[in-house]
Amino acid sequence: MAERPARTAPRDIYEARVLRTERLTPHMVRVVFGGEGLAGFAMDGHTDSYVKLIFLTEGVSYPEPFDLVRIRQDFPRDQWPLNRTYTVRSWDDAQGELTIDFVVHGDEGLAGPWAANAKPGDLLHVLGPHGDYAPDPSADWHLVVGDESAIPAIAAALEQMPAGAIVHAFVEVDSAEEEQKLITPDGVEVRWFHRGQSPVGQALVKAVTELDFPEGKLCAFVHGEAAFVKELRRHLRLERQVPREQLSISGYWRLGKNDEAWRAVKREWNEQVEREQEQSA
Repeated sequence: MAERPARTAPRDIYEARVLRTERLTPHMVRVVFGGEGLAGFAMDGHTDSYVKLIFLTEGVSYPEPFDLVRIRQDFPRDQWPLNRTYTVRSWDDAQGELTIDFVVHGDEGLAGPWAANAKPGDLLHVLGPHGDYAPDPSADWHLVVGDESAIPAIAAALEQMPAGAIVHAFVEVDSAEEEQKLITPDGVEVRWFHRGQSPVGQALVKAVTELDFPEGKLCAFVHGEAAFVKELRRHLRLERQVPREQLSISGYWRLGKNDEAWRAVKREWNEQVEREQEQSA
């Protein structure tokens, strides 16, 4: 019988300890991580770089050192750690500090309540980072659109825009209290929309569809709740005829579904959207 190969955890799993937290808005909490466990962590230049935060199941003893591959092979599925995907707000290589902003709605969800109660010394395992988008310096103008969940990626993108860039930035939040001060290129202003009791993304769809598009090559980033993202993807691809390669568009979350339920159907949902758009073209 052949010797069973050694089981090792993926090389991009890190141990991150909470250094400090900050309440940015009533529903946004910033957590800054650090510690020796982040040695070797590095960004790849994408402004939408994301990590998976791993939450251990209470009452389960996991192997030390932490080995996610072994856990998934040897533990029953109901004892597997849960994970949540979050955009990296910033990485300070010199200080070894990883900053992640969390949307918090009381006790709803898993990661939000954890962040709201996080204390210095608390530990999370982090898988990643990975990313796909950064502002294209060859573009004639940029469009960045999103709800609360996309603010970290939008903020990072605005900070890396080329000098003199033409940017239309639209962000929807619940109320004026949720607005944040974002660093933008000279002459660029973020347009904030307050949702109130309106459907998520309704104001964003209206803003984009009514926008007088500048001439030239567009580089677009549209992320947030899946329903409005789908509507804007259709508008940009079919009505504005923007090539797919100039678009970064994805549903970060879907109303009425938790993270596991959304991830289970997200690939199929995206494929269905693409088929519908091809049929409509």
